[in-house]
Amino acid sequence: MKKSVRSSTIEGRVRVPASKSVMQRVAAAALLAGPAGARILNPSTCDDARAALGVISALGAEVVSGPGEVVVTGGLSPRKRELDCRESGLCLRLFSAVAGLWHEELVLTGRGSLMRRPADILEGALAGLGVSCRTRGGFPPVSICGPLRGGRASLDGSVSSQVLTGLLMALPLAAADSELVVAGLRSRPYVDMTLGILRDCGIRVENEGYERFRVSGGQSYRVGTYTIEGDWSAAAPLCVAAAVAGRLRVTGLDPASPQADKKILDVLEAAGAAVSAAPGLVTVEKRDLRAFVFDAGNCPDLVPPLTALACHCRGTSRILGAGRLRYKESDRAAVLAAEFGRLGARIALGGDVLEVMGGPLSGGEASAHGDHRIVMALAAAAVGALDPVVIEGAESVAKSYPLFFRDLAAAGGRIDE
Repeated sequence: MKKSVRSSTIEGRVRVPASKSVMQRVAAAALLAGPAGARILNPSTCDDARAALGVISALGAEVVSGPGEVVVTGGLSPRKRELDCRESGLCLRLFSAVAGLWHEELVLTGRGSLMRRPADILEGALAGLGVSCRTRGGFPPVSICGPLRGGRASLDGSVSSQVLTGLLMALPLAAADSELVVAGLRSRPYVDMTLGILRDCGIRVENEGYERFRVSGGQSYRVGTYTIEGDWSAAAPLCVAAAVAGRLRVTGLDPASPQADKKILDVLEAAGAAVSAAPGLVTVEKRDLRAFVFDAGNCPDLVPPLTALACHCRGTSRILGAGRLRYKESDRAAVLAAEFGRLGARIALGGDVLEVMGGPLSGGEASAHGDHRIVMALAAAAVGALDPVVIEGAESVAKSYPLFFRDLAAAGGRIDE
């Protein structure tokens, strides 16, 4: 599907969808809570959230969706041997550890780009805790056979924190206590998100400087009613569009959230946009934008919308942390440089750094390469381009934000099929 986004004036109010990252973790907690399960309010309905609900259903949970809620009756008793994670990397890595609690083989698979994303980091981490884990040459599908008994394991946190998240969620149900030794952990805010949800669910984890985690075995989840907060990752491209072309009030966000991508407000302020934030309401307004420097190592999903912002800033912006983007839904840093280049942007990619030279975007046609973050970044940049930007593969937004174009249009975005 193609969408054409023209120069626009952004104005109005938009409510962002629920956080898919929080939703997937809470879905796992609901499964592990057994028959008590959970009532999840303000659930995410994106493809990644549906993947997590599909996996917990396959693992034995009863899942009933209603208006504004999902009711889960948990309990690990797999109905299917194969678990479809769709295109969600978090789903694959989180539920590999959860599947390890079962005593028979389960296979986690997926679709599209997920089948090209490395999974070998799971093998060593799980093997030290009693789980047999096999991949297909380091990539999905992933075969898991438990039970996860606990113990001591070492893992590399420099590629992804999602393996750690899966272990932190599964190990409280292991028979023995566990110790995880983590080297080079990145994306710490996502680990904080996991630890916060675990605390909310009555689970105890000792965190020693993000290098060592101690988890007592034999614990029980108590989830109850859990409201999913708004998604800062989804809000970021909308906030950039406002900074480029108008003024927007974004509702449903918590400025005190552990979500990494709330850093978008700091960057917008540094770039000169007018920003105000209060519980439930963030306002962003266009001003004269200037170049910025930002290290996105802990929030790699911000690199696409920040690239869009940098295109409209005076001077050359530097975005660090681009090296972590190779194994996302696309080779994100390379795609950003190539596709924004087709629109007239001047972008240099060197190792871990994207350098973006601000200047008018001419418009044109660009491909999203099947990546939802690229779609939203291109659209955010397009509202300030000289000519329309035609985005090939716009349907990819369904992965995280199915109603993105509806909401952008409601805020003044001029969008055509």
